Amino acid sequence: MSLWRVRPARSDDLPAIVALAELTGGGFTNLPADEASLARRIAWSDASFARSEDAPHDELYLLLLEEVPTGRIGGTAMLFSKIGTAWPFYSYKLCTLTQTSRELARTFRIQFLSLTSDFDGASEVGGLFLHPDMRRGGMGRLLARARYLFIAQHRARFGDRVIAELRGVMDAEGNSPFWDALGRQFFGLSFPEADQFNAINGNQFIADLMPRHPIYTALLPEAARAAIGQPHGSGGAALAMLAAEGFVYDNYVDIFDGGPTVAARTDDLKTIRTAREDSVALLAYGVDAPDNLVASGQLRDFQAFVAPVGAGGTLAAATAHALGIAAGTRIRHAPI
Repeated sequence: MSLWRVRPARSDDLPAIVALAELTGGGFTNLPADEASLARRIAWSDASFARSEDAPHDELYLLLLEEVPTGRIGGTAMLFSKIGTAWPFYSYKLCTLTQTSRELARTFRIQFLSLTSDFDGASEVGGLFLHPDMRRGGMGRLLARARYLFIAQHRARFGDRVIAELRGVMDAEGNSPFWDALGRQFFGLSFPEADQFNAINGNQFIADLMPRHPIYTALLPEAARAAIGQPHGSGGAALAMLAAEGFVYDNYVDIFDGGPTVAARTDDLKTIRTAREDSVALLAYGVDAPDNLVASGQLRDFQAFVAPVGAGGTLAAATAHALGIAAGTRIRHAPI
């Protein structure tokens, strides 16, 4: 029997994660194509899973999509427990200023970008990447929504708000019109260079060099203005999944590529709100019930998968045996 589950990354997963990172095509800060950086992320994740305290404090939980029993890795997903801890978490907020001239009898609405750290203290979901061969059959939905069941299983480890950043508009060479018009003027780096530096070293250099004054969008080239708040061409499905979960875009954009940042109250997320807990009362040869997103286990033993869940937490015996689930195991499940 072959099925897919989401489980924590381990140190021996590094080669598979590097192979996935090499497929991202740039602009994917959480999954840089740099082996040393990815090894540090795995070590960070290991330390986060091992941490005994429940209060959030700059943890990273790295999850992988794995085929059982082959061990094939098909994707990554990440959760950050509390952003803005090591240094401020910067975003641009797209704002509007209205000014009226009585003498000219004209009113002007002027848009500008304001540098903010409004999301400091929130949690973040990110690092969602699927191998191209896996972009079918609900794999992306499993990987994305497993993160919310992980939060529900470990609620005290996360904040009251959660955000997600989406990659912004880029051309075929990996350049960002937003960065070229704005960031490059202050940092002297191309977008691929800045993206790589940020992925490896963090974005403290933004705090050091980014101008604090508002940026009037009318002074930017048309291509840069058009990119503000727009996702990468491949990000439409991810944005739709986030919206279905309850995330809302409120004019916050990424400081590098201008891609949209969306946010939600953690307890209002659909998966968390609709999930229920059960003990597995029965393992049956067949279960005549709708598919659910199911999670079991805590921290390193966490796993999430899709399976029918019958009355009283009934699971198919073949699925349960493949995943090491016995009668009496506590599970949390939500409708697909």
